[in-house]
Amino acid sequence: MNNRPTILVSPSTERKGAEFADASINLSNRYTEAVLASGGLPQILPSTTSRAVISEFVRRSDGVMLTGGDDIEPNRYSKDLPPELAKTVGGIEPERDAWEQILVEEVFAQRKPLLGICRGHQMINVALGGTLIVDIPTQVPGALQHKQMEKKSEPVHEISIKPNSLFARITGAEKISVNSTHHQAIGRIADLLYMTAASSDGIVEVTELKDAARLPFFLTVQFHPERLLDRYKTFLKIFETFVDAARQRR
Repeated sequence: MNNRPTILVSPSTERKGAEFADASINLSNRYTEAVLASGGLPQILPSTTSRAVISEFVRRSDGVMLTGGDDIEPNRYSKDLPPELAKTVGGIEPERDAWEQILVEEVFAQRKPLLGICRGHQMINVALGGTLIVDIPTQVPGALQHKQMEKKSEPVHEISIKPNSLFARITGAEKISVNSTHHQAIGRIADLLYMTAASSDGIVEVTELKDAARLPFFLTVQFHPERLLDRYKTFLKIFETFVDAARQRR
């Protein structure tokens, strides 16, 4: 147990939680279970936008994971959103957006392993200067059905993987099938990143760093591997590779 690297996990927020209807944080157990199954020790980031506190949490951690959730505040990546797109945005968490922006900045400043999942995949791109597709059905003609909540723990479409990428090495495959529960996606990719897997309609499913030496580990995925790893070992290997990098960073 003493050799478990500490993985800092960013949660969602709720306006009214279970205790006294206070504002609360929220996190699916699937994320912490995935970290534990991979040999890590999860630690959940509290609700704070204090850079000093976030910086200390990053310093004390061996790796950082940004998780899924609702939409990102559009003002962070688009200053003039048409009304028909604005009405598709829901469940925004401005405070979470703020602390995750700081969190990403601190991860790069302190050079810690970083894994982003679904919303985390999108938020990291936004934090690094990229943009989002606000609503796939509206903006991507002929798009696949990417929001399949009723099949959130089932593979529903394939993604194609670039050879020689980190993700190709992790999966050992050219194509895999993934689950899909999102209506937004990466638009313009941040300058530091490049796409290493995509769905057949061009949606960015995985990003990596152009300069891999910037961090000990970096991977973002649009799907939810934590919901698939109990049946498909490929998805467990994503977490194992991340946690191994965090262990080496200690």
